[in-house]
Amino acid sequence: MARERGASARTRAAASTSGATSLTGRGGIVVMFGTGVVCGLLSRWFGVPLLAGAGFAIGCALAAFATRPADLLTLVVSPPVVFFGATFTVVLVTTLGHGSLLRGLTVGVFTALASTAPWLFFGTALVVVICLARGVRTNVRELRDKLAGVRLFEKEENENPVRWDESPAKSTTRSHARERRRLHQND
Repeated sequence: MARERGASARTRAAASTSGATSLTGRGGIVVMFGTGVVCGLLSRWFGVPLLAGAGFAIGCALAAFATRPADLLTLVVSPPVVFFGATFTVVLVTTLGHGSLLRGLTVGVFTALASTAPWLFFGTALVVVICLARGVRTNVRELRDKLAGVRLFEKEENENPVRWDESPAKSTTRSHARERRRLHQND
C-alpha cells in the first residue's frame, strides 16, 4: 500500500513538473496559428509590420516549449503551413468589404508573404532548434524504425508470392482432373 502511495505521489509530482509541456502537437499548431493571426491583425490595424513576423516567431517558440515531447515531430514540420494559413486569414479579414475579394486576397497574400518571409524562416529555425534540444531525434528514430519494420514486412510478403488458398495436393489433384477431362473429350 505504501509503495502504491509513493508511486502515485511520484506520478503527481511528474505531472506537476511537466505541466508546462502539456500541449499536444495540434495544440502547439493552434498556439502558432493563434499568435500569428492576432499579431498579424494588430500589425495591420496599427501599421507596425514588424509585429506580424515577430508575433509568429514568438508563437513558434511558445509552441515548441509547451508541446509534449511525443508530438514534437508534428510541430517541427508545420510552421510553413501554419504561417500561410495565418497570413491568409489575416488578409481575408482585412480585405472583406474593400472591393474585389479575389484581387485583394491575391495581392494581399503575396505582398504579406513577401514582406514577412524572413520571419517564416526564423520561426521555422527556432522550432527546429528548440525541438532538437527537447528530443525530436528520438521521435525521428522511432518513426524510422517503424517504417523500416513496415518495409521489411512488405518485402517479405511480396518476395515469394504463394497461393495460400490451395494446398499442393489439391492443385495436383485438380491438374490431374483437368488432364483426364481433356483426354475424355478427345476420345
